[in-house]
Amino acid sequence: MVSIASIREADALLSGKIIRTPLVYSPTFSERTGAGVYLKLETMQKAGSFKVRGAANRILSLRDSIGPGGVIAASAGNHAQGVAVAAGIAGIPATIVMPVWVSPGKQEAAAGYGARILLKGNTLEESLACAQDLAETSAMTFIHPFDDEAVIAGQGTIGLEILEDLPDVETVVVPVGGGGLIAGIATAVKSELPDVRVTGVQVSACPSAVAARKAGGPVTVVSHPTIADGIRVTRTGEVTWPAIRDLVDEVVVVDDNQVIAAITVLLERKKVLAEGAGAAPLAALLSGGITLHPGEQVVAVISGGNLDSFLLERVIRKGLFDAGKLLRCTIDIEEEVKALPALLSLIANEGAIISRIEQERGSPDLPLSLNRVTLEMELRGPEHGDRVLHVLRDHGYRV
Repeated sequence: MVSIASIREADALLSGKIIRTPLVYSPTFSERTGAGVYLKLETMQKAGSFKVRGAANRILSLRDSIGPGGVIAASAGNHAQGVAVAAGIAGIPATIVMPVWVSPGKQEAAAGYGARILLKGNTLEESLACAQDLAETSAMTFIHPFDDEAVIAGQGTIGLEILEDLPDVETVVVPVGGGGLIAGIATAVKSELPDVRVTGVQVSACPSAVAARKAGGPVTVVSHPTIADGIRVTRTGEVTWPAIRDLVDEVVVVDDNQVIAAITVLLERKKVLAEGAGAAPLAALLSGGITLHPGEQVVAVISGGNLDSFLLERVIRKGLFDAGKLLRCTIDIEEEVKALPALLSLIANEGAIISRIEQERGSPDLPLSLNRVTLEMELRGPEHGDRVLHVLRDHGYRV
């Protein structure tokens, strides 16, 4: 297992080369959970996630032995950017192998940090195999995304920062994919404060660490599409497993709807953009998946903020619908001049804001005397929406 000494060495090596991210108290989330909730904002780290810590520690610790070919890694997202930034810090070239289906935005992000991008493989596992083969045949050094002691030690520097900023921390909540992040944080925190609870969070679409703890060792699970693709790792690492087994107190599971709600509320209340994996710890706290005592000092590690812009738009809309702040309804009204203004006036009087309106005439199931109107309106919440619908029905509208 990684030692606290190696994490402290990583901390010294990375000093001045990465960002010491803030730990921010949230009155809103504290009130909602009854605990004292702090957010460790790795969204503000270089390249937008914690990954640069481990990559930089591995690369800088090997700097004298890395040849002219530089380093190579395989990733569909944050690890690619982390390695690219870390290689830039060390002044060496980086090659990133990505699956062929990776979005152009993620390709451009890694390339923007100076990496050479190769699109190889239909799955991340195929891309990893390709990167490892190229490392052997092209004199490049392979940087694993999580199953590497130096990478784990780099991620563990987050734990040291948490202890410095919140010495009376009682619980640390961390997203879990392959396990590098939680292994490093758990080692750092438990070495100083053994009684601190370390809780991992996975999504129900890919609960590999949950399965490993049940089986007594890493097992491969079937994964499904998820908003939290950063922790969609089908098998817990072999190097990370001992820490997950011995130092992590529990691993809980959240679903995509809970993660989407957490992304939305982070944007609304803290103006923090988190990707799915980064929002998973808050999702676990807000959904009641973690038992807390009143006033418990809790840190949620918001591990990254690299959410694709097009996906962000869809996430926000779904989050607002699920929270009852957007309502979409269809109403058939009379085909006459004053019918639509009367409907809109009624809604306006209830304080709802109409953001979209569509009209349909001539549908096969619609009498010629009627006009079908579909409205989308902004609301204060579910109770407001219920009141608007009640008023419409009271005025004879079929909604």
